[in-house]
Amino acid sequence: MSLTIDLARRILEASKQRARELRSPVSIAIVDAGGHLVLFERMMSPYGWATGNISIAKAATAVMFNQSTDSVAQWGSGIPAFASSLATMTNGKFIMAAGGWPIRMQGTTIGGIGVSGGNAPGRDDDVARAGLAVLDAISEAMAPPIPAQPPSQSGISPIPPVPATPQQPFANLPATPSAPSPAITHVMPESEAAPSTQHLPAQEDPYHYDSYDQFNSDRPGGKQ
Repeated sequence: MSLTIDLARRILEASKQRARELRSPVSIAIVDAGGHLVLFERMMSPYGWATGNISIAKAATAVMFNQSTDSVAQWGSGIPAFASSLATMTNGKFIMAAGGWPIRMQGTTIGGIGVSGGNAPGRDDDVARAGLAVLDAISEAMAPPIPAQPPSQSGISPIPPVPATPQQPFANLPATPSAPSPAITHVMPESEAAPSTQHLPAQEDPYHYDSYDQFNSDRPGGKQ
């Protein structure tokens, strides 16, 4: 993804609109991912001749370090020798002052914007961030739409239906009542039938005695 001239114009126009609202004519520069100038406008022409180069340096510095120039100024102020030497090596395209921001699309840095000439503290940063707001609207338009869910009458999300379990064959047929098992009756042949005890001769009981004298006479050592 690269920074197109159409996208650069949209960012520039949004920044200009914010500068008009603040009544703060500024210089605005937009560079690509390599720090090359893509679009530039100086709103305060013919005045503010220095703001043009400063805005270009802010845009280039934001791309160089992939962060805002305000952040670069905070850590760069502790190593002034590094800052001065880097400004010399880049032919004046490095600066430590708020008003520069990287331009990112879908997590990729495709360029940078720099603003200079604000008539109050924080104005340059405000105008630059107004231009970056265009990217948010573009990202939302590029996002795939989320399918809408049909609202339920009760305001509660409907529960998805449970798939029906396949029925077995003949599952809906009425159950046939089972007949009671017939009682099994075994008829014993007459030949196998147990003999009736009524026809058996009575057996004598060896321990039956009619009197005590009879019992006493039968026991060993009893009456003789």
